Amino acid sequence: MHVLITGGSSGIGAATAVAYARTGARVTITYNSGADRAAEVVKRIEEAGGQGAAVHLNLEDHATIAPAVAQAGPVDALVANAVRWGTLAPGGAAFEDVPAAEWSAALHANVVGNALLVQAVLPGMRRAKWGRIVFVSSGIAEEGVPGPGPYGTAKMALHGMARALAWEAGKDGILVNVAVAGLTITGAQRPIPQEVLDGLAARTPSRRLSTADDMAALIVFLGSEANRNLTGETLRDGSNAGRSAHAV
Repeated sequence: MHVLITGGSSGIGAATAVAYARTGARVTITYNSGADRAAEVVKRIEEAGGQGAAVHLNLEDHATIAPAVAQAGPVDALVANAVRWGTLAPGGAAFEDVPAAEWSAALHANVVGNALLVQAVLPGMRRAKWGRIVFVSSGIAEEGVPGPGPYGTAKMALHGMARALAWEAGKDGILVNVAVAGLTITGAQRPIPQEVLDGLAARTPSRRLSTADDMAALIVFLGSEANRNLTGETLRDGSNAGRSAHAV
């Protein structure tokens, strides 16, 4: 199996690359910046038993998408993990103060960019009569937080894209789903006070927040032969409950 993982040089993307490698897969990751980090992940892929490669892809620069996919070669499973985070932090600008340029940039990269990415891999999957596509989304898309409206809106658009694709591509053996990450411990985010993390963990059914490896396990299931006929669905990692009001 050949898996293409966008945004695979760190965090959930890197963990997913290594998890696929443990199954013996050939894994190509993409990176926008940080070629050195990408090379380190390729090394980890190979140490885990897979074949690794890295290619440059920038969702904001649509001209890079098709060449990156062509360089990677025919793709059996796509993990659309790369994201343009944007410049607006939670609690930042009021909604009415978000400039139109920020909305355009978020949708241009995260929605149109991912649509073009799927368009690039879909013909090969149709020819093979088999394929798996997993969009990585965020609990922010469903629950929201003050501030990053463009980010959450763009992520929610992927849910609609997955539903459309599930119906449009299912007849060709292609299954499409969304894996929704809650607050995930990756080591890449800004430092969060331990008491805040403990409070969020206490609100989850399992009393813990997920790691990147936990998300990777979900993604690998959705994007593998183990997923026989689950498509058009949105699966939420347990960390998503951390902001809920159901603490017991």
